[in-house]
Amino acid sequence: MSGTIITCAITGAIHTPTMSDALPWTPGDIATQAVGAARAGAAIIHLHARHPENGAPSINPDHMRHVLARLKAETDAIVNISTGGSITMGIDERLAPAAAFSPEMCSMNMGSLNFSIHPIADRYAEWKFDWEEPYVRATEGGIFRNTFADIKMVADRMGGAPHNVRFEHECYDVGHLHNLAFCLKQGMFRAPVFVQFVMGILGGIPADIDHLVHMKRTADRLFGDGYQWSVIGAGAAQMKMASVSAQMGGHVRVGLEDSLFIERGVMAQSNAQQVEKAVGLLRAQGNRIATPDEARAMLGLKGRDKVGF
Repeated sequence: MSGTIITCAITGAIHTPTMSDALPWTPGDIATQAVGAARAGAAIIHLHARHPENGAPSINPDHMRHVLARLKAETDAIVNISTGGSITMGIDERLAPAAAFSPEMCSMNMGSLNFSIHPIADRYAEWKFDWEEPYVRATEGGIFRNTFADIKMVADRMGGAPHNVRFEHECYDVGHLHNLAFCLKQGMFRAPVFVQFVMGILGGIPADIDHLVHMKRTADRLFGDGYQWSVIGAGAAQMKMASVSAQMGGHVRVGLEDSLFIERGVMAQSNAQQVEKAVGLLRAQGNRIATPDEARAMLGLKGRDKVGF
């Protein structure tokens, strides 16, 4: 029986240091939490970089180098480097870390959307760093750009030689699944694809079970048996959607990038704590947790000996 793959998204570019003391943003803290998440049961570690002086989103490969070295030395986890960066960055900038380190996987956003977190800003009267409040409020008028030209650029640069990475295709709504189907027909990607249903982001599809069923049925119709799938439940929906996804035969993603909480009203203390909770929930309902090598086989990855770090 195939296992359930757990991805842990360690820090992201959404939450800011003010929002949680547990959110890692120095290279040392990101590395420590990434290693902890892998040891807790995450087969895939999804990474963004942060500026070591103030925690702002960064695409400087030097800000990720230490994290990658520790992950490779201390775990056998699959590294998935984001090409999302943040919504303020262009696609060339967002590609920099993945292109520098040639990981086994990188993320691939399958369409543009009004990705907004601006309502969060009203929860805080004081901020740790000057960049945080304007960054969060500006998302009200921002567009997370992922055009077909952008998608093709990432596919061309990362999907073939010399990188040969496989993609986590992040689909924030049903139309993004159709975008992926179009790109498959154009020869940009090859099956099996790994589709991440991203649910609960303002501007994308809400995180509820009816929508998940619709996303899954649509993907079945478009991709047949040529795909693996996983679910992100942003915010309070994280563990509920993880549990339901695994019951339906999918994989799961948790981590402080997607939710700062371990349960309603209780802040998570670490990424590993979220992974441990997901492992417990999945095992209690009869799911077996996939190892990194099992995940590599399911997703057709090139192997950790062929990365550039």
